[in-house]
Amino acid sequence: MACSRTCSRILGLSLGTTALFAAGANMVLLFPNWDVTYLLRGLIGKHAMLGSGLWGGGLMVLIAAIFISLVGWRYGCFSRSGPCRSMLTALLSSGLALLGALICFITSGVALKDGPFCMFNVSSCNQTQAWKYGYPFKDLQNRNYLYDHSLWNSVCLEPFKAVIWHVSFFSALLCISLLQILLVVIHFFNTFLGLFCSFCEKS
Repeated sequence: MACSRTCSRILGLSLGTTALFAAGANMVLLFPNWDVTYLLRGLIGKHAMLGSGLWGGGLMVLIAAIFISLVGWRYGCFSRSGPCRSMLTALLSSGLALLGALICFITSGVALKDGPFCMFNVSSCNQTQAWKYGYPFKDLQNRNYLYDHSLWNSVCLEPFKAVIWHVSFFSALLCISLLQILLVVIHFFNTFLGLFCSFCEKS
């Protein structure tokens, strides 16, 4: 049982750390090239504005991590709680963390698939110059911008290096949320192991 509580402390701390990194990565996505003017002008992509790294992989996971840590340290109202109550709290916390991490993971995956929100050239035969903001890689046929690096600096005109910024931080969010999902799965097993051990100790 003590081993299970130690594992909960480590997992709680790890989840809390990943939540802070997820929130940080999403915050950076709101300021391309550290420029606040894009946010003020409403020229931020919908995936970044959704803020799944802030409230999903960030706040939801952080709240869950706090409760998981409290159960592990048997602090406050958990100091004298029985195994069933601790298990219920741990499972609910894990469910909350899993939901937040999944939301962040799916949003990041879709964001990488759609590509960055940027200004690009939409010139036609009748228009020599025409630019607009949108998702130039979303409907790109037969070419995947993630693998074709020649498109990274030739399609998006503004913000500067928009593709690199987008891919870097949404990839970071994808990896962070995947790590959070893995930690939550480990915590599920740890919770059931702790409950089983507590019943064995009593018998």
